[in-house]
Amino acid sequence: MSIGNILLPEKAVILAPMEDVSDSPFRQICKLKGADVVYTEFISSEAIIRESDKSLHKMVFEEMERPFGIQIFGGREEAMHGAAKIAEASNPDLVDINFGCPVYKVVSKNAGSACLRDLSMMERMAATVVEATTLPVTVKTRLGWDDNTIRIQEVALMLQRVGVKALTVHARTREQGYKGEARWEFLKLLKNTPGLHIPVFGNGDILTPHDAKRMFDETGVDGVMIGRGAIGNPWIFEQTKHFLQTGEMLPEPSVMDKMEVCAEQLRASVRHHGERKGVVMMKKHYGNYLKGIRNGKHLRMELMQHNEMEPIIGALLNFDESKYYPVAV
Repeated sequence: MSIGNILLPEKAVILAPMEDVSDSPFRQICKLKGADVVYTEFISSEAIIRESDKSLHKMVFEEMERPFGIQIFGGREEAMHGAAKIAEASNPDLVDINFGCPVYKVVSKNAGSACLRDLSMMERMAATVVEATTLPVTVKTRLGWDDNTIRIQEVALMLQRVGVKALTVHARTREQGYKGEARWEFLKLLKNTPGLHIPVFGNGDILTPHDAKRMFDETGVDGVMIGRGAIGNPWIFEQTKHFLQTGEMLPEPSVMDKMEVCAEQLRASVRHHGERKGVVMMKKHYGNYLKGIRNGKHLRMELMQHNEMEPIIGALLNFDESKYYPVAV
């Protein structure tokens, strides 16, 4: 399987772009744990063409992250065209367009899933990005704006026609947001679309290797994109690949495995962001790494108190599940 000139394994397992989560340190850890492709969090095309330092920094990556894609969003063709050119100058492997974000502040600017209400606008946006870059362009979108506008087969054929090389579909409508079950039956319908030959990746409700296998079995998608299921659990990529290949589950990571990987992500965060911001950026991840660990809440409380890396590394690597005791209430 390929996206343009980028070769991928059959049944690819991909890290989803997630706002305030998919920074380079997190992507590096997921890549080390088996992700086949990683993407940036979504970046505003308007901020890119203004050369916002924050937005340009989101495009910085390490070579080991390849294949690596930069995801952009926006509501103006000129801005999307310019942003695609600037993104290409950062030397990624892919440029991805976000046509799926459901949040109001994005949709109100005719970006994200707003294009699902106006397919001619989506077509123009996609075409201008394809024209702007020599890199393969991919798209992430949703089934439709609401149940009355599910036209995902038409969308896929249109995107293929203008030169998009792969399509990821979150199997919910914009109206659903992140509520209710993802509707995988539409992914199966999409894969059976006559004339559609670009790869289709499924997204939505993949929280375990068993979920991934079920999506492959039920829909026939070419790959799965994992988002929330990878937060604090980057092992899901290697676990999923092993399960798909052997039908057997790898052992769950030990407590010390979790502590060491969390510490490594913190080190990468400090290298990438600097110590002050790097420590702050990691705070959102501790709860997920420590979920289900005896006395993990108490360790998290300790970690959150520190603003320097070394005390946090020490607390992680010296963690003993029996060391912390619940406070009597």
